Amino acid sequence: MSTPRPVDVVVIGAGQAGLSAAYHLRRIGLTPVDAGGAETFVVLDGDAAPGGAWQHRWASLRMATVNGIHELPGHPVPPADPESASRDILPAYFADYERMFDLRVRRPVRVRAVRREDDDPDGRLLVQTDAGDWSARYVVNATGTWTSPFIPRYPGQERFRGRQLHVADYVSADEFAGKRVIVIGAGISAVQLLEEISHVAETVWMTRREPQWTDEVFDEPARIAAVAGVEERIRRGLPPASVISVTGMHWTPWAIAARERGVLVRHPMFASIEEEGVRMADGTFIAADAILWATGFRPALRHLAPLGLRTPKGGIRASRSRALDEPRLFLVGYGPSASTVGANRAGRAVARAIRSALRERRERAA
Repeated sequence: MSTPRPVDVVVIGAGQAGLSAAYHLRRIGLTPVDAGGAETFVVLDGDAAPGGAWQHRWASLRMATVNGIHELPGHPVPPADPESASRDILPAYFADYERMFDLRVRRPVRVRAVRREDDDPDGRLLVQTDAGDWSARYVVNATGTWTSPFIPRYPGQERFRGRQLHVADYVSADEFAGKRVIVIGAGISAVQLLEEISHVAETVWMTRREPQWTDEVFDEPARIAAVAGVEERIRRGLPPASVISVTGMHWTPWAIAARERGVLVRHPMFASIEEEGVRMADGTFIAADAILWATGFRPALRHLAPLGLRTPKGGIRASRSRALDEPRLFLVGYGPSASTVGANRAGRAVARAIRSALRERRERAA
């Protein structure tokens, strides 16, 4: 077993949140571990190439229709044809960003576990990976959600003879041409893919609850109130709420298009799944060739399990992106910082908190 390599900060993940944190660590004076310097950081990313989750998005997700792009700090998104695929434009932008600020991301590196090295609350955290271990004073977790798709369990799910897939597995509508597809979910992706697939296939849209559509503008006061609500949930150790539960369902261009074409017809969820389709609560049967689960994602936090931070309510208690029960751990892109703009702000705040903590360490050692 190799000796863990010492570093001041390990950043796990090189999506929007991880790169933002690394940028701000650079700004406060930390340097990549192999660049020399008194205080260092390293960024570990599980993907083989830059781009975070954007490189895995479906081809039809264009720059004109992608939801929630926000530039990384210090470098604007370059002009692009609105019809360009986001998975082509944004990974190249991320790669350029890593080079521009010399972030020296190490990839592909899979983090297997984060654990305490000993019982000293002021000691180090051990970050175990498939490419060697690291001994860190602080860990910034920025693993997002893309690698943790959520599919709810229903009776008979394993009996279905058609295809079941999550949004994370979606490629294009063409693979469903001429088929009947059940699209499940009330989020932006569900409605967008419903509209897209309905051009080439028969679609049935199902949600657990009746959608609550709103024409209200999600303005700055509404955004602040929503973020405050999510922040309070995280502080109490509750799981992060879905975007729709906070903002409501807005009339996006694809939602309007689906409504005008008569395909935005919501059905309640089925009671069970059978070999050739689904059985509704009233006993009626709906045949299907495929079931697309647009049911969201969960935070990818399994590697943090050895720290024992998950509450009985299912979340990790945190405030201002810092774990309340393990102050050496920061969670960027979790809860209120899950949006791209939120991740940028959290990256800056986390870097400042780490700078203060490192300064206190130096003063105690002097």
